[in-house]
Amino acid sequence: MESRQGKEEEQNTSSNPQILIVDDEEPVRRLLKRILERDDYDCTPAASAAEARSLIEKQVFDLVLCDVKMPGESGVDLIGHILSQHQDTAVVMVSAVEDPAIAQKALEIGAYGYILKPFRPAELRISIANALRRRKLELDNRAHREKLEKTVMERTLDLREALSKLEKVAEGVIQTMALTLETRDPYTAGHQRRVARLSSAIAEKLNLPEHQIEGLRLAAMIHDLGKISVPAEILSKPTRLTEPEFMLIKEHPGVAYNILKGIEFPWPIAEMVYQHHERMDGSGYPRGLSNGKILLEARILGVADVLEAMASHRPYRPALGVEKAMEEILQNRGTLYDPAVVDACKDLFEKYGANFASLALGVE
Repeated sequence: MESRQGKEEEQNTSSNPQILIVDDEEPVRRLLKRILERDDYDCTPAASAAEARSLIEKQVFDLVLCDVKMPGESGVDLIGHILSQHQDTAVVMVSAVEDPAIAQKALEIGAYGYILKPFRPAELRISIANALRRRKLELDNRAHREKLEKTVMERTLDLREALSKLEKVAEGVIQTMALTLETRDPYTAGHQRRVARLSSAIAEKLNLPEHQIEGLRLAAMIHDLGKISVPAEILSKPTRLTEPEFMLIKEHPGVAYNILKGIEFPWPIAEMVYQHHERMDGSGYPRGLSNGKILLEARILGVADVLEAMASHRPYRPALGVEKAMEEILQNRGTLYDPAVVDACKDLFEKYGANFASLALGVE
């Protein structure tokens, strides 16, 4: 189908409204043409629906004035075609028979008006003017809506680009922090990378959005950032910690939160890190949060953190292994750990089997 713009370029350059008059009676077409041309309308007559179809494919008409009963295709069928294929064209029906059912059907499919013969010239001119005015309003509204949609799309793209840049900056900040901690404590840095890998795998299993998974991954990369305030000799102590030493360790989520809370990340990274030692039954620290008060990302991070810590070597004990770590997670499902997160972790363990440690945690 030829575009409206292409047909407009081919038709005459008159700025007058273009009206197609469709009626099988030549005297009626001539009378309608004479009345409407008094108002500077450019009128084109058509003696049948077939002729009207041919004309409307070649030229853009602002309005079609169409008789209802004609030999061959009826006026109602014709306007149904026009309104479905040429939605910018207004249609007004003309009939010598007062039939409410036909009038209702015409209006239901989109006709702008229904005029009975014999018509009064003044009434006809008012109906045509009102139909053209309504058509102009609808076209203007559509153009305004399309302009708004285009503006929204452009601004959405701009926002996405800005968010992408912000995320890159955020990742750079996270990497710098992780490297700083790694310089002081290589063990902690390796732990954080493995927890980030496992947290992302669990989040993917839970079908979290990509953006949310990325925020969780970055939070996991620095979830032990607060340990930068803990003396190195305590972090690497080969024996069990004393109570005062453990109390000092327990302050690390709050220390990290205070470092991160002033940075405007696209994700609640400060809160994720702050909450990763909270537990579902409220027995965690530092705030004793429970259930839904704990961010989902923090619940995932908490499970990944415990699993990796138990599966890996510690200065004060050898690695307990992935199987032992999974036993701990499953035993405390629903009390300490989110059931959905535990189930996702279990599914990963069953999927990877003996390769779970290397595939999910990156440990040998």
